[in-house]
Amino acid sequence: MTGTALLSLVQWLSPAFPTGGYAFSHGLEWAVSVGDVRTAAQLQGWISAVLAEGSGRTDAILLAQALRPGADLAALAALAEALAASRERLAESLDQGRALALTVAALTGRDLVPMPYPVALGAAARPCGLPVRQVVALYLHAFTSNLVQAGVRFVPLGQTEGQAVLAALHPLIDRLAAEAADAELDRIGSGAFRSDLAAMRHETMDVRIFRT
Repeated sequence: MTGTALLSLVQWLSPAFPTGGYAFSHGLEWAVSVGDVRTAAQLQGWISAVLAEGSGRTDAILLAQALRPGADLAALAALAEALAASRERLAESLDQGRALALTVAALTGRDLVPMPYPVALGAAARPCGLPVRQVVALYLHAFTSNLVQAGVRFVPLGQTEGQAVLAALHPLIDRLAAEAADAELDRIGSGAFRSDLAAMRHETMDVRIFRT
């Protein structure tokens, strides 16, 4: 069962799964448009900050909490909404969480309530019985891969450059997953202010490719 459960999780986090992740840049589009991100090195630095100091770390802890037996999912969902730094960030999490819950429910016959993305994934993945660290690592990898592809398309960068950025971020993803697996909610905090500002500024861009 562990093998098939892992494959199910990989499917849910795949770009082919209809959560619409490809439509979101998490504010990266604005960062590219103003010159903050023009090279592969700058893309790696931007995503590193989002992961280690911003919403990546926050979502990882929320996901780990949602995977715990007996977790209060409604309270975690409310906290996730309160932590969204902008209107677009909130819409990004709610839209993807809703799509995930509805699609997994249709595939499994389970009753899953739409919630912010990391909490919805925790609720869906809890019965899989997979290690928390593994689930969080795969979630962060999918999140990072989506941002890398947004950079590849919009900077633009070559696919090989993009894959090199993703590979370079693997150690950080693994470390954050290990930390989040044992972290309590009071460890949530954010210091990626430029990323939050990017999400706010993206809302007023005249021309946009991505939804966020």
